[in-house]
Amino acid sequence: EKRPQLSRLRRLNKIISVSEPSEKNYIIAFAEIERIVAQLGLPKTIAEEAAILYRKAAKKRLIKGRSIESMAAACIYAACRMHKIPRGLDEISGSARADRREIGRSYRLLAKEVISKVPPSKATDYVPRLVNTLNLTAEVEQLAIKIIREAYSLRLTSGRMPKGLAAAAVYLAAILMNQKRTQREIASNANVTEVTVRNRFKELMEKLQFIVIV
Repeated sequence: EKRPQLSRLRRLNKIISVSEPSEKNYIIAFAEIERIVAQLGLPKTIAEEAAILYRKAAKKRLIKGRSIESMAAACIYAACRMHKIPRGLDEISGSARADRREIGRSYRLLAKEVISKVPPSKATDYVPRLVNTLNLTAEVEQLAIKIIREAYSLRLTSGRMPKGLAAAAVYLAAILMNQKRTQREIASNANVTEVTVRNRFKELMEKLQFIVIV
């Protein structure tokens, strides 16, 4: 009687010793996800989706050789893309406890092994939030989206970062609607460089043939 009981206890002890570290990792990961989501002002659905993705990644042993923090941040980035909430890697890494490169590597692995299809970010996805943070009107938003769609139709977007194009379109639309903001303001709120805004703006001006006094 004692021997089978002892055997069961040994098996139970083995199960507990294996499961405890993983449960501890989940607790750390979910706390990190909640912290980043709160800091970025993201909806709860993103935290929930990111937690599901993290569990899937852990079950496939994708965390091995990577930090919990980088995979947690990568899951948030993926969840944002899946729900079409525009947040760039730079923005997420700014709130994460892992660097951008490490998060990027974790995301690529996650996209390959866990997520079947993640819709690519579009420049138009970034416009509403950017317009809102700059206190611009709905007219600026509508015009910026029209500018971006025209740029897509003329194939001006190939190889261009979506949020850089969005920033330039908002900058141009704001000027045209007499609600001008500086390139520095636009760049800071879009989380891109002033050089990016300036270069994309010049391309839009040349190809779309706008005449604007800056």
